[in-house]
Amino acid sequence: MATNAAPEPPVPERDPSAAAANPGRSEPLDAPADGALVPFTGPRTRKLSEELERIIVEFHTRPVTLREVIVVLQGRAYNLLMLLLALPFLLPIPLPGLSTALGLVIAIIAARLTLGQSPWLPARLLDRELPPKLFPTILGGARRVLRFLEVMLRPRLLWLTASPLLTQLHAFIIFTAAAVLLLPLPPGTNFPPALCIVIMAGGLLERDGLFILGGYIAFALNCLFFAFFAVYGPKIIHSVYLWFTGFFA
Repeated sequence: MATNAAPEPPVPERDPSAAAANPGRSEPLDAPADGALVPFTGPRTRKLSEELERIIVEFHTRPVTLREVIVVLQGRAYNLLMLLLALPFLLPIPLPGLSTALGLVIAIIAARLTLGQSPWLPARLLDRELPPKLFPTILGGARRVLRFLEVMLRPRLLWLTASPLLTQLHAFIIFTAAAVLLLPLPPGTNFPPALCIVIMAGGLLERDGLFILGGYIAFALNCLFFAFFAVYGPKIIHSVYLWFTGFFA
């Protein structure tokens, strides 16, 4: 007896232009709908400068959302995104209304990594529109930093990134530094924690244990800096205020 088999669903055709635009990918690139950032587990196929040059080309003249940036980064998102969002704090670039948002994104990603969870961001942050030319301005101003990272970063001391527990500890350092970025501190005090994030995220990005050790050294120096600031900062600020008011009296 013949049976009526259910027709198989049609296989969607791939867009040749999308495949050409993304060589080496087996599937079309889609934006994460639920805020999840999928870790990249395969070998890196592009240099750091090539990854960032793609961002400059993509978002040169129009506003951009974090969701779009994640799509361009193709799954390498979380470590490279944390590095990328910490760069503005190293540069004299005004970020009115954005510094808290950038620090919050880093803190959320690092917190989830610390807990051993998949990176994730709320849709509200993913869809927040960033100003036009923000990333070209940041990356253009940070070319020396990026070139240094590209030359220096390479896989070494792999045991420091082989253990999930150690990776969670590294992420906790990034989370702590990002939490400092969220504090209402005077101008200039964002540089030390941002530098710690860039060093540590770069080490995780390329599995460079030497850079990770450098991240811990930077974190220790941060602790000393903010301990000094907590003790002597108010006195210094008060002295500057008295000098400033006396100068214009």
